[in-house]
Amino acid sequence: MYQVASKTEHGLFNHHYDLNKEEKKYLLNNYSRFPVNFVSGKGVYLYDDKGKEYLDFLCGIAVTSFGHCHPAINKSAEEQINKFWHISNLFDSYGQNLLAKKLYERSGLEYTFFCNSGTEANEAAIKFARKWGNGKFQIIAALGGFHGRTYGSLSATGQFNLWQGFYPLAPGFIHVPFGDIEAIENNFNKNIVAVMLEPIQGEKGIIMPEPGYLKAVKDFCDKKEILLILDEVQTGIGRTGKFFAHAYEDIQPDILTIAKGIANGISLGATLCSKRVADIIKPGDHGSTFGGNPIAIAAANKVVDLIDEILLRRINYFGDKIRNQILSLNINQINEVRGRGLMIGLELNDNLSAKTFAKKCLERGLIVGTSGDKVLRILPPFIIEEKHVQKFLSILVDIFRELN
Repeated sequence: MYQVASKTEHGLFNHHYDLNKEEKKYLLNNYSRFPVNFVSGKGVYLYDDKGKEYLDFLCGIAVTSFGHCHPAINKSAEEQINKFWHISNLFDSYGQNLLAKKLYERSGLEYTFFCNSGTEANEAAIKFARKWGNGKFQIIAALGGFHGRTYGSLSATGQFNLWQGFYPLAPGFIHVPFGDIEAIENNFNKNIVAVMLEPIQGEKGIIMPEPGYLKAVKDFCDKKEILLILDEVQTGIGRTGKFFAHAYEDIQPDILTIAKGIANGISLGATLCSKRVADIIKPGDHGSTFGGNPIAIAAANKVVDLIDEILLRRINYFGDKIRNQILSLNINQINEVRGRGLMIGLELNDNLSAKTFAKKCLERGLIVGTSGDKVLRILPPFIIEEKHVQKFLSILVDIFRELN
């Protein structure tokens, strides 16, 4: 059952939903959900159906990087909604052409294919690489990597627990330890067409390789005349303090995949590729009915415009501040704090559960994520201010004191 709640202090009419077992039974049980129903959001905050306010330091898992209901992004999407919602990729699209040009200017990769998600972007990357390989089909990927849940992207994903129950997987993937250039070199053979990596492994727990690793991989790929595919679905679009995380090593991949933060919550993904890859893709080789939806493209064009050097410096400033202030607390229940920009992993010691900790945060009005059993995933919006950082730290300290 559900009812309309009274008007809140934020001037919003919220719907209160009493989601009993009878109503919940129609959803597939593939998510372990927290029992909170959000009904509105503004800036860095979300509000549930009881009027409670939450500081959102998860951003829909690195998606709503500019917070909720950002006025400039909302305006762009609304203007497009009032024109048309969908026309299909059988026709020219000014918005797609404009966004592709902007992404080229940020990446140096000349061509873009638009889809709906990171998984789809990675499926396209796998297809494009194999088409380019002209018979070569094997792709080296990393243990601990995460590229999606459809069959190609799942098979590229180096997390064995996600494979259980879904065999046989798509063939042609070799998994090696992340951060180990020698493992890539030792597994090379004549059928290898590409190496596929995340610059920082997000789903595995914000795992960062040693400096120079990506550069070494790129040099190896160039030497062997194979492709480097970088999955920046989570690390891209400013999240790490540069527009793309691979820019920290001053390299350029042959294929680059993005999604999550590109349209601030409207479904959009993209596969960017160099001319030598794009030249082998012909009409009919790949496609998407909804890919590059005009509303998502309108939002994404505004998102890209908003990410300038001033904002990137701000992202780095607050990311460094959060990590340093957590470290300065000298909390013995924390094993490690890692990350770049506003992509932060807080690894708890063996006595604490990340899921339990995240639940306690939620009870106190703070939204954070988890990566595995021991890592809190902290992905704040780019629009945070000092007061939000202090509120976040205060809640953390209170919980650690309670659990001590």
